Amino acid sequence: MMNHSATDGRVAIVTGGAKGYGYGIARALRQDGAAVFITGRDETVLHEASRKLDVYALRADVTVPGDWDRLIETVMTGHGRLDLLVNNAGGGVKIAPIDEQSDEQIARSIALNLTGPLLGCRRAAPIMKRQGSGMIVNISSVCAARAWPGFGPYSAAKAGLNQLGRCLHTELRAHGVRVTTVTPSWGATGFAAAAGIAGHPAGDADVRAKCMQPSEMGRLVLDLWRMPEHLVVPDLSVQPMVQEIVPM
Repeated sequence: MMNHSATDGRVAIVTGGAKGYGYGIARALRQDGAAVFITGRDETVLHEASRKLDVYALRADVTVPGDWDRLIETVMTGHGRLDLLVNNAGGGVKIAPIDEQSDEQIARSIALNLTGPLLGCRRAAPIMKRQGSGMIVNISSVCAARAWPGFGPYSAAKAGLNQLGRCLHTELRAHGVRVTTVTPSWGATGFAAAAGIAGHPAGDADVRAKCMQPSEMGRLVLDLWRMPEHLVVPDLSVQPMVQEIVPM
């Protein structure tokens, strides 16, 4: 007799699912039997990931409301439900002192790391409330709680994301909808390169091997999702032992 997973037949969206943590999350969810939709802005990378992972792909920018509408309509038309939204898409945009950043770069950082998840949550919440079940997972950053020079706009956005998760928990708990904020630190992703951070310790191969891997993030999100539905972990921080954070 075939063993069925707790996620068989369930439907998940993973933003920024073509690479990094998003790729690892989408892979873990799909391997566990969920129908998975991934989004991204690079159509070539997105569809290559879709092919490898056996998941649905839709080009979408999380900062564009119309892209969210199209994504949700596609999911609901094809499957009629949404069980998990993972707000993973994000990025540093530009890591530099505030006086070296343009207005456009600051606005883009806030839009990508905070407004985008807000737009997604606004659309997922009524669906999950009607179902009486569902889960939202927001992927944040240690920068939400710790301060480093050059990270002002990014850190402000991620701090807002953490607080958003807490507020949503209070709103959605009575409807059977769980909200979890996962706050990682150094990871084996393309964050540092994309943000133009030269000499980041995670760029060293030995250090990178000891950072959080996309597959490990995937297993973590899957474990959170598979918890009994009467339990929730509102906030979860995870960091590599190789990283020292001072002050802790």
